[in-house]
Amino acid sequence: MNFLEEKIIADGVIKQGNILKVDSFLNHQIDIDIMRQIAYELKRRFKGVEVNKILTIEASGIAIATLLGNLYDVPVVFAKKSETANSTDNKYVSQAYSFTHKQMNNVFISRPYLHAGEKVLIVDDFLADGQAMHALIDIVHQAGGEVAGIGIAIEKGQQKGGKELREEGYHLESIAIIESMDWENQTIHFREQPEHDLGNTQIKAI
Repeated sequence: MNFLEEKIIADGVIKQGNILKVDSFLNHQIDIDIMRQIAYELKRRFKGVEVNKILTIEASGIAIATLLGNLYDVPVVFAKKSETANSTDNKYVSQAYSFTHKQMNNVFISRPYLHAGEKVLIVDDFLADGQAMHALIDIVHQAGGEVAGIGIAIEKGQQKGGKELREEGYHLESIAIIESMDWENQTIHFREQPEHDLGNTQIKAI
């Protein structure tokens, strides 16, 4: 069991409806030590892959993307879901259905922040049905960039996103892959992965 799986077992809460709450350390309150370990592990899993830019979607993926961008020393860009008064018309736009909010969202990135030929590593905190990932992939392709890989903290393996992305040929790495969850017993079963995790290594600084 790797460091993130252990953290999910210790601090995650299973809710009815196949919902895993990890807001005590990942997507509301942020455990910086866990984030550092996620960033180091993703960089290690993509060893040898050229990366010019880190891309995520607001909001929960930003912390992971920022620490990973620091390790690669490359810019971090996050797709926005809502228009503001200073939003530009000069942007790449795609659509993603939000299962959390039960609605279709336009997601966009201003054109000056993605360029043709860039090798883009896409990261996020969760992967379920893959809607957000496919929207980001679409935007990278609109810009003429190349998807260098997809890095995920927690993948819901019982949902279709990971399977589809792997079948489409993308290099997808998920640190924790959940095969099943039992709300009544509060138990989680993780998919076995190759022996390439960091185990209990504690990384204290970037």
